[in-house]
Amino acid sequence: MPRTGASFALAVLFAINAVNFYDRQVLGALAEPIRKDWRLSDGDIGLLGTAFTFVYAAVGVPLGRLADVVSRRWILSGAVFAWSLLTAASGLARGFGELFALRMGVGIGEAACAPAASSLIGDLFPAGRRGKALSAFMLGLPLGLALSYFVSGRVAQAYGWQRAFLVAGVPGIVLAVLALALPEPARGAAEAREPAGAAAGGPAAAPRTAGPEGRLAPYLRVLSIPTLLWIVVSGALHNFNMYALGSFLAPYLERFHGLSLKEAGDASMAVSLCGAPGLLLGGLAADLAARRSARGRLAVGAFAALASVPFAYLALTRPAGQALGFTACLGAAGLLMYVYYSSVYATIHDVVEPRLRGTAMALYFFAMYFLGAALGPWATGALSDGLTRRAALAAGVTVTTPEALEPFRGEGLRGALHLVPVLALLLAFVLLAATRTVARDMARRRGG
Repeated sequence: MPRTGASFALAVLFAINAVNFYDRQVLGALAEPIRKDWRLSDGDIGLLGTAFTFVYAAVGVPLGRLADVVSRRWILSGAVFAWSLLTAASGLARGFGELFALRMGVGIGEAACAPAASSLIGDLFPAGRRGKALSAFMLGLPLGLALSYFVSGRVAQAYGWQRAFLVAGVPGIVLAVLALALPEPARGAAEAREPAGAAAGGPAAAPRTAGPEGRLAPYLRVLSIPTLLWIVVSGALHNFNMYALGSFLAPYLERFHGLSLKEAGDASMAVSLCGAPGLLLGGLAADLAARRSARGRLAVGAFAALASVPFAYLALTRPAGQALGFTACLGAAGLLMYVYYSSVYATIHDVVEPRLRGTAMALYFFAMYFLGAALGPWATGALSDGLTRRAALAAGVTVTTPEALEPFRGEGLRGALHLVPVLALLLAFVLLAATRTVARDMARRRGG
């Protein structure tokens, strides 16, 4: 694939990924006005996030397998059109149940994005450039989140939160058309050396087996890779944190630090933008470390996760009203947390053969979202509700109506968000454990 063609494809995939995260973050940016309009609890807000991620995780596995055997550009085009339409329709929801159902639909569409796009990138870029290419693709994550906070907060404050959903659905329609112009390289086309038949390309390269055992064979083969199992656990921990913050960062700034909807959106945007240098520098550092040692990529990710812990903790110790200090500390933590993607995504390509990468990414995302992202918003919201009631009772409040609990919701959410530094510390140890198996798994992949 000529570099110009690969660069065009990467630009389109980046834009699709940015819209992907823009649309999924709209709910977090608008959580407070939705909660107040419909008199919801933090647990209810968390469940809206869970609706998306449960479905995302469940359908991601078959869609990931589909990305190994059919045209990836058609998958991406149909998916981005569907989730954009459903995001826009969310602005017409008349209650919690309707919004819950629509967010489930958005999850189905967005589940096709990462496996198909990652599989394409793996076939467009050789191993030596893959870390940087995946970092550029994943740059859509912080930029999409930041743009969602920036635009949604302003639109919602000026015109109401329903209009913000309608605005979010527009860009995906254009990208659905552009996705049809993406190249479709053969599976394994970018590999310098592959076992015979692995780079034959196209659907024919996938294993042809029949019966239940045959259908399960690709999944069992992927799950037999020890490094990938550690990576699956790491994904659950990392996504718990990312989706807990995605659901409750703006509400925390509004409640605890007293910011307006627009101001909270701007501060949340600043935190999200800090992830961009983390991705780019992380990709460069991971590629450089990989040239020196097979353990290099994962070692970079482990160190960054460990370094994020004190910054996340310091952010939560900032007193009420010190929004700038909170934003600066959490932004530093976010920069380090985003290194995870650059180190781990490229490692998956290092240890999994090309014709199974879509399957591997789908299984990884299943655990990442089912065990991490789905639990993060709900568990954090439920804990916030419990700590809010405890703070109210400690202050002598005897009637726990929504109105009576409202003054204590900031402190309750602050306590719940302390889960983030604790799980970041555990993530660092999991990635360190993965460094012990990665060299052996890379050697096994190269040997066939």
